[in-house]
This record gives sequence, structure tokens and C-alpha cells, in this order.
Amino acid sequence: MPLRSLLAAAVLALPLTAVADTPNIVPGLWEFTSTTSVTGEVPIPDQTDTHQECIAQGDLADSDFQFLEVEEGCELLEHNVSSDGIDYRMVCHADDGEANIDGRMDFLGERVEGDVNVTVQSSMGEMQMNTVVEGERLGDC
Repeated sequence: MPLRSLLAAAVLALPLTAVADTPNIVPGLWEFTSTTSVTGEVPIPDQTDTHQECIAQGDLADSDFQFLEVEEGCELLEHNVSSDGIDYRMVCHADDGEANIDGRMDFLGERVEGDVNVTVQSSMGEMQMNTVVEGERLGDC
């Protein structure tokens, strides 16, 4: 897995894994915005991504439901889940490096907010990534 794929996997790994209680998220059409800042030896400009997703009540009750999929090569090491949010730690491995990921997502009814901190060790040196994630319910699907 090249470094670019490793970085993408790290940023996209924001799971809403098996939740014992239904997440405090109102079903409907949601818009998620993530802004990633990178510091390290290789200059990378900040990147912002926005996408919309329809979340149904049935999705929230499904233990397999996730906002985004955990990429191949990544392993969830620790997670603490409640109806109000999730804290997690994971690692992603690639041929030329490793990414250690610590994340938090708060479920606030019609909003979600969180951050993901990633430390990447690769042949290009160490990089620190911070992604701030915000989501809001726009209305019905």
C-alpha cells in the first residue's frame, strides 16, 4: 500500500462500530465535512472534503452500520462506544509505513463532531495529520 493510500485509509477510517445503544443521531439526510491538516517534512496543503449521506433509522440499529468503511490493512485496536459517541484507536500498515490513529466522534442528535489524530511513519519521514469532522442533519431523505 503506497503512502498516499495509507493516508487515505487513515483519514477514511472513522467507524461507527457496533453500538450497544442506538447512536444519538436523528435519521435523515446528513452532510459531513472533514478538514485535514498535515505537518511534516513533505508539505501538503490542508484538504477539505464534504459529502452527503442518507441515514435511516434501520441503519442506526444495524450493528454493521458505519459512516465510512475501515480500509484493508487497518486494524481497530480499541474502541469505547456509547449512544453519545465513540473513542477509538487503530493502526494501518503499508509496505512503506504505518499510521497510528486516535479518534473521537460525539453524537449530538442533529449534529456530530469529532477529530482524528494520525501519526504516519514512512520512508518519507514522520507526518502528523489532524482531521476535524463535522456533520449536520439537513432534513429528511
